[in-house]
Amino acid sequence: MDVSSNVLMPSIEPLPIALSAGLSSLPPGLPKRERTRAQLVDSAIKVFSARGVASGTIQEIADVAGMTTGTVYNHFKTKEEVLREVALRLATTLCNRITESQSGVKEGAERMAIGGRRYAWLAEVAPQWALLMLDVAAAAPELLGHVREYVLADLRLGVKQKAFRIASEEAAMDLINGAGMQAMRSIALGLTGPTHGADVAACVLRGLGVPHEKA
Repeated sequence: MDVSSNVLMPSIEPLPIALSAGLSSLPPGLPKRERTRAQLVDSAIKVFSARGVASGTIQEIADVAGMTTGTVYNHFKTKEEVLREVALRLATTLCNRITESQSGVKEGAERMAIGGRRYAWLAEVAPQWALLMLDVAAAAPELLGHVREYVLADLRLGVKQKAFRIASEEAAMDLINGAGMQAMRSIALGLTGPTHGADVAACVLRGLGVPHEKA
């Protein structure tokens, strides 16, 4: 049966070019199995963005990909495995874009502010994708684990430069992640004003010990 004849067409908002290129581009010369797996992850991102992580199904992923459910299960044993791949793809793409934004920036505090502002920016320009990221992060902790390494490096740099004064790395990471994720959710849901991303970034820096005016 041609599963593409009744393909689910999710209503998905366009991503900024800087992110969509990283999510959809595949390295040339990928073996067929790896390319199929990557295409299934692309389809899962579309399904989860339209239906939510809880409601999206393996059947819908197969339909969007134009493949059978058997093909999906040939690559992923469970929906949770698909989620982990989606989490990794989103986290890797976002972290790469943030790293590019931080190019040439030597101060840990400024790098931290750029990172925070970029996540807020995603929620502003693509709220559906921001909510998807938060949804996936709750279901697949691998996303936060991947992002953590980038944030922790900037935190340690700021401590080394004596810009941050923190009680512990664990407490500081909870402050950064908690404030950042809640800010994304608030912005994506339209509950904030236009300067909310900058305001939250400033509050996080102050919480890390940066003087009020500098933050």
